[in-house]
Amino acid sequence: MLDISKLDINYEFGKRIQYLRKKKGWSQEEFAFQCDINKNYLSDVERGRRNPTLKVLEKIANGLGITLEELFKGLGIK
Repeated sequence: MLDISKLDINYEFGKRIQYLRKKKGWSQEEFAFQCDINKNYLSDVERGRRNPTLKVLEKIANGLGITLEELFKGLGIK
């Protein structure tokens, strides 16, 4: 069972990416193609199961047409 008190930045960040992707109306497959990232990898990022590298973060931001700063906006980074 998932303990909500232990949600980490990977999970929070994944939900942020998923929100931004859905806001554009893209499927995971469309977005992965746009970012030049494997669809399964993107799915894992969105579920908080991966810790993406800076290169991947740059691809995601570019795919969304936003800056890295905007990509992280609103996250509870401590």
